Formats: sequence, C-alpha cells, structure tokens
Amino acid sequence: MVTKTQGGAPVAETEIERKYDLAADRPIPPLVPAGPVTNQADPRVDVLDATYFDTADFRLAQAGITLRRRLGGSDEGWHLKLPVGEDRREELRLPLAGRPDKVPGALAKLVRAHTLGAKLVQAAHLRTERTSYALLDAEGRELATLTDDVVTGEAGGEKAHLDRWREIEIELSPGADPEVLDSLDQAVVSAGAERSRWPSKLRRLTDELVPSPREKSGSVLADYFAAELDALRRNDIGVRRDAEDAVHQMRVSSRRLRGALRTFRRSLDPDVAEGLAAELRWLGGELGPARDTEVMSARLHDEVKALPAELVLGNVEQLMTRHFAREAEEAKARAIRALDSKRYTELLRALEKLVRKPRKIKDGKKELRKAVARSSRKLDEAVAAVRELEPGAEQDAALHEVRKKAKRARYAADTVRPVTGKKLRKWRKNVKAVQSTLGTHHDIVVTREVLRLLGLRAYAENENAFTYGVLHGRSIAAAESEHRRFTGQWQDLGKGSRPKWLK
Repeated sequence: MVTKTQGGAPVAETEIERKYDLAADRPIPPLVPAGPVTNQADPRVDVLDATYFDTADFRLAQAGITLRRRLGGSDEGWHLKLPVGEDRREELRLPLAGRPDKVPGALAKLVRAHTLGAKLVQAAHLRTERTSYALLDAEGRELATLTDDVVTGEAGGEKAHLDRWREIEIELSPGADPEVLDSLDQAVVSAGAERSRWPSKLRRLTDELVPSPREKSGSVLADYFAAELDALRRNDIGVRRDAEDAVHQMRVSSRRLRGALRTFRRSLDPDVAEGLAAELRWLGGELGPARDTEVMSARLHDEVKALPAELVLGNVEQLMTRHFAREAEEAKARAIRALDSKRYTELLRALEKLVRKPRKIKDGKKELRKAVARSSRKLDEAVAAVRELEPGAEQDAALHEVRKKAKRARYAADTVRPVTGKKLRKWRKNVKAVQSTLGTHHDIVVTREVLRLLGLRAYAENENAFTYGVLHGRSIAAAESEHRRFTGQWQDLGKGSRPKWLK
C-alpha cells in the first residue's frame, strides 16, 4: 500500500516479504504453479548499489531500522525501512537529491529518538546482482515478485567485515491476499531453500558489529520500562509523520512510564524516579493539546450531527472546523518542537540509562505488591473526597483526580502482570471501567468550556450562538449521567474479587 506524499515528505509503502537462504549452485525454486500463481513473467536483471547509514554504534540496526541510499532498479533513491511486524516493514522513500554522503533532513529527523543526536555516517555498502520474476495469476495480475539476489557487502566499524551470499526474496504485491505468501513459502522451502534468520541484508552483514538486542532482564520494572521506551520511540516517528493516533499512543506511553516511576519509586533511586517523572509530565503536557484537540473536535462534530436540523442554526460546522483546524496546527507545531528539543533527547538518554541498570532495581514480589496496594488506597481516598462535595466545579475537579488515581492503579496492575494472578487482572479490568467513565466525564467538562468560547466567538462575528447553548445544556446532563454510571461502577468494584494483599 502506498500513501501519497505531501510537499517534501517521504512516500510510504508497506512491504510484506520473506527472505530465504539458497545455496549458490541451486536453481531458482519453481513457483508455477503454486497456489493462485499460474504464470511467471520474463526475468528482469538489475544491479543495485546501496550505501547504508547508521550511527557509529549502530543504533538504528539495533532497533531494526534500515536507512540507505540506493542506485539502480525501479525505485532508486533514499529509503527508510521501519519494522511493523512479522514479514512486514514500512518503507519511506525520497528521490535522490543533495550530497550522497548526507542523509536528507526529512529522514534524519524521523529517527532522532534513536540516534539521540549522534551523527549518521556511512556504515555499510552492498552491491546486489538481482534477477526478478513477477508471479501472475490466471488473469495476468501480479501477485508477488520473486527475486534472486547475489549480494556482496562491506561494513565498517571498529573492525571491517566483508561477505558474499545468495538469498531469495518473495514480496507480496500491493492488494494481494497474504495467503499467497504462505502458498509460495511452501513451494520455496520444498525446493530446498531455508527461511533466513536475518530480517534484512544489512543485519546479516553487520551481525558481528551490532550489539545484541536487549533480552528480558528478569526485572519486572526494567522490562516494563524498556517496553514502554520502545513504544515511545515508535510513536515518536508516527507523531512526526502525523500518523493517525500516534499522538495519543505516545502520550499513553509517557503516562505509563510516569505512573510506574511514581508508583514504584521506592524500588528505584527516588530522586532519579521523581526527576524522570517530572520530565515525562512535561512531555505529556506538550503532547496534550494535540490529543485534546482531536478528541474535542470529533466529539463536537458528532454531537452537532446528532442534533435535529431545526436546532442547528448558523454556520456551526464551518466555525468549529475553522477553530479546530487552527488549534490543531498550533498543537502539532508545539509537539514537534518538544520532540526536536534537547530536553526531550536528554529524557530519552536518562530512560535508556535506567533500563540498562536492572540490578539496581529492587522489585521482588513483596515490594511490587506493596506499591500496587498503595495505589489502590490512594484511589479509595480520592473517591472518599468526592463524596464530601456538592455538584459543581470542585466536584468535577475531584472526579478528575479519581480518574488520574484510577489510571495510576490500572498502570500499576499492568506493570506487575508477569508476577500476579487472575484476581488482580479482574480488579484491574474494573478499575479500567471506572477510569473510562471518568475519562468521558472529563472530556464533557472540558468540551463545555470550548462550547462557551465558541458561542462567544459566534456572537462576536454576528453569528447565531443558539446551537452552542443547546450543546452546553446537553453536556451538563451528559456529565451527570456519567457521574451516576461511575457511582454504580465503584460499588461493583467494591463488591468484586481482588487479591487479599490488595485490601
């Protein structure tokens, strides 16, 4: 699947492919017929010359990311390949331009969360003699491409590495059924090829030079921090590319990390934990406006569409669209400035340092349970505080505090999942339901203020403000409904099963 480029942004294409090792003296595996493949086009021969870029310590390779400048073939240019899942990568392309030894800024910025400011240098060179065969169905449609590659590679680093090998690739054509790949896989393996253990040619060439990927450390907290740091970096690229839901997911990762650092700070160096949590709070605050704008815009547009036509007076949709477009542009610029900042880079470095020192983390089962129990008690205290308040702004703020404590408790349960049982998972599920309801309540409260501002703007522009008043009144009723739902859910949570150590 190819997505359109905008301006100087890269073109994106999803690759679904499998690689195989094949001895130099073996013939090309016969793939006609194989599944729906009934014909094979004439071969095409290309010579591909690719220079790969990475940091001196191969930080991109460790993350499974490939960045290259390739000459030859139908898609020569700059390519950035990002791992998506098994057999699947996303390739971002830019045309050849500028100096051959300097990575285009549009691609270099996308991997800043991995390079952390380190210079991208020429790390390897590959020359590939490629013979390609298009695989067709009975109607002549291209289902996949079989490539027979003879590769010569040279990699630099502390010690040079030279290699030469042969490999087979089968790449699924855009729109083709993924089951086609399985059919061809069986035929290739039956012909004597073996699935390659290397995700890319570069990874095969640099295996002796690239540090081994991080394995599970045995520390529940260190492994949790590492997983969320990886998620933060993946979504960093998505935010920079304006990918759908990327801001939300990056904000979730930052909140998960912040919540775990504060909940389990007694298992860590407290000063380090508090410092990192404060920086993650800053990051979440910089990402927040972009996400809040997305949520409010979608909510209000849906609410307007749900109103009877006779209650929609004036240019309501146009005014809202203009307002949120301006807000979204400013919020996105703010988020990107944060990701480009030295402060953010230092935060990532500090999180890396934390993950690399699992031995200094005290996270036995007893310590973990105590921390989760503390988060449960704080949630109980926050709910008790709500009962003392009358409906109004103070109660809304108190319910928001309950929501934050519920989220903290839920994240705590997620963190210790590897060493807990079913009862905690059930409790966590009920806490999530409370959090979700109060999240909706908070969105309504925040959106109500936006409605007031939109109404004032409409009035100032001599537009009819009636509809905003209608929506404002409906939001009050909706918030009360969510409050009642929360009350019922909290009662169910108190009656539900939970581990004895949590009480």
